[in-house]
Amino acid sequence: MDNKFFNLMQRFGRTFMLPIALLPIAGLFLGIGASITGQDFVNRYGLQNILGEGTALHGILSILTDAGDVIFGNLPLLFAVAVALGFAKASKEVAALSAVVGYFVMYRTIASTLMYFGDIEALSQINGLVTNSLGIENTLNMGVFGGIIIGFVVAWLHNKYYRIRFIDALSFFAGTHFVPIISAVAGVVLGIIFAFVWPFIGSGIATLGEWIGQAGLLGGFFYGYVYRILIPFGLHHVFYLPFWQTALGGVETVAGQVVQGAQNIVFAQLRAGEVISPMAARYFSFMYPFMIGGFPAAALAMYHTAHEDRKEDVRGLLTSSSLTTILTGITEPLEFSILFASPFLYFGVHGILAGLAVIVAQLLNAGVGVTFSGGFIDFLLYGILPGQSQTHWMNLLIPIVVYAALYYFIFRWAIVKFDLKTPGREAGTEESRLHTKDEYRESIGMNKKEEGVAASSAGSAEDERSSKILQGLGGLDNLDEYTNCATRLRVTVNDPAKVDQTVLRATGAAGIMQQGKSVQVIYGPTVSNIKTDLDDYIERQQ
Repeated sequence: MDNKFFNLMQRFGRTFMLPIALLPIAGLFLGIGASITGQDFVNRYGLQNILGEGTALHGILSILTDAGDVIFGNLPLLFAVAVALGFAKASKEVAALSAVVGYFVMYRTIASTLMYFGDIEALSQINGLVTNSLGIENTLNMGVFGGIIIGFVVAWLHNKYYRIRFIDALSFFAGTHFVPIISAVAGVVLGIIFAFVWPFIGSGIATLGEWIGQAGLLGGFFYGYVYRILIPFGLHHVFYLPFWQTALGGVETVAGQVVQGAQNIVFAQLRAGEVISPMAARYFSFMYPFMIGGFPAAALAMYHTAHEDRKEDVRGLLTSSSLTTILTGITEPLEFSILFASPFLYFGVHGILAGLAVIVAQLLNAGVGVTFSGGFIDFLLYGILPGQSQTHWMNLLIPIVVYAALYYFIFRWAIVKFDLKTPGREAGTEESRLHTKDEYRESIGMNKKEEGVAASSAGSAEDERSSKILQGLGGLDNLDEYTNCATRLRVTVNDPAKVDQTVLRATGAAGIMQQGKSVQVIYGPTVSNIKTDLDDYIERQQ
């Protein structure tokens, strides 16, 4: 893969994490509110006097539903801000404000152009193409693509002009003051262009979505397989987002409103009390068999095949990783353990089983949604609470058990047959690919300082780890930029040769992926704290 393209896609992926990180709380609001106030739930438990329409509790939960809904309804604007923030090299707050300006101007320009030069009535006949957004009526529904496009353009303009200089008489409009101005101009230009171009693009995306839907089981398998095999490269967000949030994931009429995007369809049907469409939900329901059943069973196989003298060391690590996977759907520590032990086992076996899971979920008419990663919390909110009649969540119970058995026996056989170096089977004194005991203790600040290692200015365990991370990345001068997503520290370095993966693993990393100047260090859910510690450490060194 070309390094420039890989770097660009990785930057897109990490900028998406800011609005994507909002989805769990938005989904929590929407899931609790819509599921518990749903007629099926109320009738099933005889709670009409407590949760029926007109009761105080129904009103409070409905507020939660609306609070979650407003986030999902305005994701394009959030993506515009996030992309501008992510690609801006400096003065990021200016880029964020400029993205908001560009977004509103672009969509208002689209509406005005269609009013004076377009055929709004004809366009309105195309499902989901014309919409009302943030007080702007009869504009085009570009979904998250609209936000991403204007965000990227604003970021490019920002990086080009945020230091621009003018003559003294116009100096007030120079520098960062110029960025919102030029962004507004860009919004006008893009709005006029998209008023004529987007109807064709939007119709093409909808047609492609229909083709994928008509491809049936084959299309589902392709989605599931590609989704999982892109995770090691950090590109899965770029892949799945259009299916979740645009017409690529389907178009449905829900409660009289045309809705685009698989996730939007599922949540709209959840709010309306309609049976969840299995064609839309297949983009999510397929996760549960291997999240709740498969990966924990693979971890059990790793434990059972570990050397006797190492089982005690890896038991806690595999147990905690399994519980995290079951509850939240965050699987990367286990997935990377599999990947490093055997790429074939990951891409060949796990990838294929993930693709088959989409087929299984679709055939069983499962309608369980997801906000983030597909663990038991999501399963409870979007499957169990709304009820079997709406989500058919019980249809996934047997696949969960079957996938647990498949992962356990396949992984146990492969580990023993090919002597794979999964946690607890390392040769000699080689460290575990997930964590050694020392790495684990260091990650929670339990290790004592080693003699001969210069203490940082704060002298804390966090600073020691930050110092080693910086050392492993080639030093402060080798850092171009860095950020984090849900589980990884994502870094761009100046000289890839200076990266020392051995040092990085000693900081508690579950794995390292390096492609040219792009480095991803996988720490798991604690990465946000690690990144904050690193920020503080670097600031004190400068």
